[in-house]
Formats: sequence, C-alpha cells, structure tokens
Amino acid sequence: MSILNIICLISRAKARSVLLLVLGAMVAMSAAAIPADIQGSAALYNQSMFMLDAGYASVHDSYLTPITYDGLDLGLSIEVTRWVNHYRWLWQLQVGADYNYVENNAKNNDLHKVMGDITFNMQYAWQGVLHPRLGFSAGPMAQLRAGIVYDAVNSNNPVTVRAHWNLGATGMAWFNTRMWRIPVTLRYQVQLPVAGVFFAPEYDESYYEIYLGNHKNLAHLGWWGNRFDMTNYLGADFNLHKVVLRLGYRNRLEHWTVNNLHVHDFTHALVLGIHL
Repeated sequence: MSILNIICLISRAKARSVLLLVLGAMVAMSAAAIPADIQGSAALYNQSMFMLDAGYASVHDSYLTPITYDGLDLGLSIEVTRWVNHYRWLWQLQVGADYNYVENNAKNNDLHKVMGDITFNMQYAWQGVLHPRLGFSAGPMAQLRAGIVYDAVNSNNPVTVRAHWNLGATGMAWFNTRMWRIPVTLRYQVQLPVAGVFFAPEYDESYYEIYLGNHKNLAHLGWWGNRFDMTNYLGADFNLHKVVLRLGYRNRLEHWTVNNLHVHDFTHALVLGIHL
C-alpha cells in the first residue's frame, strides 16, 4: 500500500470521527434544550410558538349564495403555553388570523373570507398516570372570533359579517419521545365551544337596513342545537438546540343555522411552526 493511500485512509477516519463528534454534540444539545426537571417526564415545556397554516377551505354561506365554494386556506397564529402551580395547571393563549380564497365549481366567481380570533384556556394536567412520558389536560375555554366574507359579484349584499363569542372546553394529550435521537413531543388537542352569543342578520335583510336602525334579532344564543364549532390539532414539536420546530395538521369546523340562514365552513391545513 502506497503512502498516499495510507494518508487517504487516515483522513477518512478522522473525518468520520469528526462527523460522529458533531452529531453527538447536536444530540446532546437537543436534549439539553429541554429543562432538566422535564427531561424524560410527561410534562410539556413552556413555549411561545409562531405558526403558519396552509391547506384546503370549504365555505358555504347562504346569505351570500346557495352554492358551496372551495379553495385555499391560509393562517398565521401565535400560541403561548405556560405552566403554573408546580406543573398542575397550564394556561394557553392563542391569537390568530386566517384568510380563505374560494371559488365556485364553474370558476366564474370567488369569495374572500377574513377572520381573526383569540382563545384563552386553563387546563388541569394529569402526568405520568398511564405512562411516565404521557400526559393529559382539560379545562374551560373562552373564544372570540370575528371577520367578514366578501362576494364581489353580489351587488345587493356583497358582504356578510361573522362574529361570535363562546365558552367551552378544551383537552390535550401529549407524549414525549425521540425520533432519530431528537427529543419530540407528540400532541393532540381539541377545542369545543359549548355556548355563547353570535351575530346573524334576518333572512334577506341588507346591512343598509341595519345601518338605518333595524337591529331586531341580530344577536343569538349559540348552543349545539343551532351552532356547532370544533377545532382539532395533531402534530409534533422537534426540539433542535434552542430551536423548536413544529409540524402538524389542523382541522376547523364552523356550522350554524338561524333565521333560515345556513353556514357550514371547514378547513384542513398543514401547520408549520417555530419557537419564538
């Protein structure tokens, strides 16, 4: 074997050693990014997450049109999770906005839906009951969501307002594990409004009539008999040394029937997030 071949073999061995050291350091730093009192346990860690949603939207609003429109869903949101009372309770604040661009089947008309929402909840947690790294939580929730739906072709009533305030319940289940030696938290959460108040005009009532002073029967008590909303989230948080990346799926359903008007919207979206 020539001296050149020997030098090449030594260089390759050194390169492999350096690579292994770098990978080992990355794994160690990823583990260290989780607080020491949480590593290997069922607890979530405090975090503030910025998220982008992108996916499919379906919008049906009989005030504007009897046809269901399908298209694009885009959303931006911030989620803050904090533990209190020695990891027995956690509170969660979610603030976001979403935009739907949807078209009819003939592709000759489109709707633009813009909504904003703020949700706050307090949850009691059960950790390590069924498994050392498995946790559950549940508690009350308050939500305010409002926005507009715009139809450029409808000359008489081109815009409808959406607004509702709800009290309800939310619950989570999470599991701390590792993928490719990276600490990962798998999480599922459901948000279920139960009762509240929402806005809806009379059938065929224009907003100009409301502007002139016809405010009768605009606010309605919402419950599961005339309104049903639900949001589901399923995803994973990857802890990469000082950076937490989120990959998930979110589904939202909004349905209500009042004053002979019908609304049925739902979205399916991919969620990408990063720890702030």
